[in-house]
Amino acid sequence: MKVAELITQLSLTAFTGKAGLDREIEGGYVSDLLSDVMGHSQAGQIWITLQTHKNVIAIASLKDLSAVILVKGNTPGEEALAQAIEEGIPILGTQMDTFEIAGRIYNLLRQPS
Repeated sequence: MKVAELITQLSLTAFTGKAGLDREIEGGYVSDLLSDVMGHSQAGQIWITLQTHKNVIAIASLKDLSAVILVKGNTPGEEALAQAIEEGIPILGTQMDTFEIAGRIYNLLRQPS
């Protein structure tokens, strides 16, 4: 599934415009601890977090993550947004909490193509 499809399926907000929406999503990772994500996430995953600062984008770029989803109505900081656009990493947003969005993404990714 591509990031653009996920946005449509779950009515997510794309804070970074069209940057990186063609990235393929291979799975997901949920954590608010940056060192955990750096140590255990895999390229192609979508990262679900409530963290909004620019270090999130640095790690997403380092790990080649497909996108970052901010939960509970959080919005990215200005520096994070600028860096994400520059690096082509989508920052998405939802009002859902972490449990709900993770479950919905899990179910979508497990559907037969």
